[in-house]
Amino acid sequence: MKRGKKYKEASAKIEKEKAYPLPEALSVVKKSAPAKFDESIDVDIRLGVDPKDSSQMVRGTVVLPHGRGKEIKVLVFARGEKEKEAKEEGADFVGTIELIEKIKKGWRDFDVAIATPDMMKEIAHLGRILGPKGLMPNPKLGTVTLKIAQAVKEAKAGRVEYKMDSFGILHLSIGKRSFKEEDLLENIRTLLGAVVKSRPATAKGQYLRRVTLSSTMGPSIRIDTQDLLKRLTGEGF
Repeated sequence: MKRGKKYKEASAKIEKEKAYPLPEALSVVKKSAPAKFDESIDVDIRLGVDPKDSSQMVRGTVVLPHGRGKEIKVLVFARGEKEKEAKEEGADFVGTIELIEKIKKGWRDFDVAIATPDMMKEIAHLGRILGPKGLMPNPKLGTVTLKIAQAVKEAKAGRVEYKMDSFGILHLSIGKRSFKEEDLLENIRTLLGAVVKSRPATAKGQYLRRVTLSSTMGPSIRIDTQDLLKRLTGEGF
């Protein structure tokens, strides 16, 4: 793959064989982001699990304390008082049949879908459309609930779903280059804490195998996982 001049200049600032302590890595990745726009700061986490074993699936949600620097559009399937509740909390789209029909026709202009339990029967057939995109309401992820106001508030605040891919890797954005380093640190600490708590009981050996940081257009930086674990278990960031 051919790399541009700015990427090569950014890459030259990174010691390829070095595993960086997280605070230093964040500082370097912010400084080495080559694009003029406000790049996302992303984390990739390779887990010590068997991705073919369903009992070792790692999946969950977490609210990042400083969000991701992105406006989240929330859709809510609800009626009556719950519809009113969703609108009052700031949901972008609220309704039933009209939203279902729009989605069936190809509309996808939302980031999170939430539903009350009584709506699941009516939207069940949308699973084949929304499921592959990770947009289908799911009770395990808190997006099928009677606590509509809370769910909308959390989604707007930066609640993200994490789910490992077929290689046992999590890919997530933790904010923007313009974020303060301490805010990015708090976001990633919160994310990693949730991922560690999600460790399957059947997983053996080292759980956090490899953690890397990168900006949207920049090179990746490897994190010192031993140092990371020490910080997560009490030494702090």
